[in-house]
Amino acid sequence: MAKLMATYTVKPAKETPGGYKCLSECDQIKAVTHAPTIYFYPPGNVSLETAADILRNSLSEALAIFYPLAGRLHSIDGGGGRLELDCNAAGALLVAVESEAKIDDFGNFRPTPEIRALIPCVDYNKPIDELPLMVVQVTKFSCGGLSLGLGICHILVDGLSALDFISEWAKIARGESPGSPPPFLDRSVFRAPGHLTAPVFDHPDFGPQPLLIGQKDNVEERKKETSVLLLKLSKLQTEKLKEKANEDENVSNGGRPYTRYEAVAGHIWRIACKARQHETNQPTSLCIAVDARNRMEPPLPPRYFGNAVFRITAESTSGELVSKSLGYASGKIRQAIEKATPEYLQSCLVFVKNQKDVTKFRNFHTVGCSKGAFYGNPSIEITSWSRLPIYGADFGWGQEIYMGPGDIGFDGKVFLIPEQGLDGSFFVVLRLQVRHIDAFNKFIYQDI
Repeated sequence: MAKLMATYTVKPAKETPGGYKCLSECDQIKAVTHAPTIYFYPPGNVSLETAADILRNSLSEALAIFYPLAGRLHSIDGGGGRLELDCNAAGALLVAVESEAKIDDFGNFRPTPEIRALIPCVDYNKPIDELPLMVVQVTKFSCGGLSLGLGICHILVDGLSALDFISEWAKIARGESPGSPPPFLDRSVFRAPGHLTAPVFDHPDFGPQPLLIGQKDNVEERKKETSVLLLKLSKLQTEKLKEKANEDENVSNGGRPYTRYEAVAGHIWRIACKARQHETNQPTSLCIAVDARNRMEPPLPPRYFGNAVFRITAESTSGELVSKSLGYASGKIRQAIEKATPEYLQSCLVFVKNQKDVTKFRNFHTVGCSKGAFYGNPSIEITSWSRLPIYGADFGWGQEIYMGPGDIGFDGKVFLIPEQGLDGSFFVVLRLQVRHIDAFNKFIYQDI
């Protein structure tokens, strides 16, 4: 049983720049939904009222620095679904809730509906210019612990920018000074270059993903019942996977060894195909999130605040992935990542700029949604948080005991999350069709 105790609209603590601001092409193709994350904190002496006051006052100060988060999105008439940012300081939503539940009730913190209920819901049936770009819920449990559930609109920021904001917000809550330099808020530096009128590469990454053999669309696959898993790969297991990947002929002949990500992602791709019992000639893709910040020439400014991640796809057939070595899958992943040169990423921006309608590229953090792009069976999408500063959100009541996704929106979506302490272990958090879960559970630990 949970009880809503307070609701606040939190606006910037001082006047901020107003007016409409452009979004980059990279922003325009992101989900209009709010990416949900959850933090859990151990039992302590802080009351719900005190925690809410600390969060409200510090959030107001943080929004004065990161003022785009206090604005609203606005549809551009005749813009093919494109949006712009209205910096109107309308504010973020903060709610305070008391719950009879205990932190132990949430088990290993896999993103169940009970976890999702700790993050405010957004009514996407309302006009988009009425929706807050950030929603926050602080929940006090009967055991004395706290959770902080956040939803930040993905059109506005990617994971790195969101975590930069959360880190600054926590610093302010602890009474510390914000970091320097300040966040870089001018998105015009990441627009399609004016000297290019057409993309100079083909961009299959923006095209439709493979369909199951015998199907004409993905309608039925979107409807299949799914559930979420949270599994752990120990440091020893990830090292074994890396060793197996590096038995590949290309590496033994002097090639650069495969990374931990390339090995783990390749392993997950292979066993997903195996668990789904694909036909041997079934086309499949792996969508990889590639950060463009340091790949551009010149690199984007430090603390660029926005989206700078593009989806890049690795492609194969299930039969090749399952029958060949792990190094084959890792090699396919590397080939895809190496496509992301400065020239290719510039061409991505131009490709998006030239589209009449950008909505077809957006997917949704909503289970069973029939709209937007689909990356489920026979494909997967893997997002790694291994290089992101996901831990350390101390708002004055200590370090979190867990941080992770509050929901996973579609079949085949995978998060790789480093275990707290940086010992080399990973949590693998994913959503799969229910009929494939037992097999995936079995295959992930085979041979390692």
